[in-house]
Amino acid sequence: MAETFDPWSPSFVADPYAAYAALRARGRAHWYEPTRQWLIPHHADVSALLRDRRLGRTYLHRFTHEEFGRTPPPPGHEPFHVLNDHGLLDLEAPDHTRIRRLVSKAFTPRTVEQLAPTVRRLAAELAGAFVAAGGGDLLSAVAEPLPVAVIAEMLGVPESDRALLRPWSADICGMYELNPPEETARRAVRASVEFSAYLRELIAVRRKTPGQDLISALIAAHDEGGDRLSEQEMISTCVLLLNAGHEATVNTTANGWRTLLRHPEQLAALRADHGLLPTAVEELMRYDTPLQLFERWVLDDIEVGGVAIPRGSEVALLFGSANRDPAAFDRPEELVLTRSDNPHVSLGAGIHYCLGAPLARLELASSFGELLRRAPNMRLAEEPEWKPGFVIRGLRELRVEV
Repeated sequence: MAETFDPWSPSFVADPYAAYAALRARGRAHWYEPTRQWLIPHHADVSALLRDRRLGRTYLHRFTHEEFGRTPPPPGHEPFHVLNDHGLLDLEAPDHTRIRRLVSKAFTPRTVEQLAPTVRRLAAELAGAFVAAGGGDLLSAVAEPLPVAVIAEMLGVPESDRALLRPWSADICGMYELNPPEETARRAVRASVEFSAYLRELIAVRRKTPGQDLISALIAAHDEGGDRLSEQEMISTCVLLLNAGHEATVNTTANGWRTLLRHPEQLAALRADHGLLPTAVEELMRYDTPLQLFERWVLDDIEVGGVAIPRGSEVALLFGSANRDPAAFDRPEELVLTRSDNPHVSLGAGIHYCLGAPLARLELASSFGELLRRAPNMRLAEEPEWKPGFVIRGLRELRVEV
């Protein structure tokens, strides 16, 4: 049934929006037994809970697993959790505040501004090669290599090592899906061990011979109290910057082109006026967001729409539903590339708002802009298939002709 929330169903993953509309119509909070989470489908609630300090990405700053009524992860998963739990995305104050302050010293708007010529050059090279080849899989030829190359350039990862990064990232991100199987955990643990060892060596080299890269800046970053990042915090930050810094951008690019190619009138308007790119990028992020669900732990009792959600619960904030909520958007089911009032939640909100948002926007505008210029007749070669993952939702490939 199209209106059933079923994140493991290929038909739901291909088009979850009817199910979201049904959830919104039925209420503001829904208990979902298969994942033992409260589903939150409305924009106002998702937006408010992202900012609500009674919820957290972790609970370990306040409770033990046992105190919180949770089972500790298996000891064999420890390498993944050590890596993940020291990253900004899964920390709360005071550690989150301290680390974000230090990382922000290295990851400044000026850093992103200085990267702009590199991003545009890489986008032009990738788009040019893709068009010269007559098209192919846009996802593997353009969408993936651009953000990986940019983050690798920022971190100072040698070009010869960059092919390692995407597989490590994909294996680690498998753990963010709902109820991941043990085989997914094994791959994530192996990738965590290998990626951490690689970065440990790279950090040691940069300590001896600092460069103009982000790792060197993270080593040097300190605040007035003399606080610095620990080695593990640096490793976790670098992995997070790679994972968060490209997974979403890859899928926004491929999902976005699929959307444009299915809306020829909107695509024609964008081809006629590249000045629409800034609002178009925001609208593509809203219309088919690559991150469909974001989880939070309930640290103190809350109430949503008259439903009591007790401490120890987990809420699943449905970004994809929030971004199609008619209470927040005019004509939410339509693609409107000129949409100026666009409070989408695709980049999060509150203290965990995406640190790399300016870089993501730069990469997306550069990539879309180059392909619009160089491939004015691009069209789908075949209907794409969705990967099985729902939380990070993307295509297996996007085959086009130019």
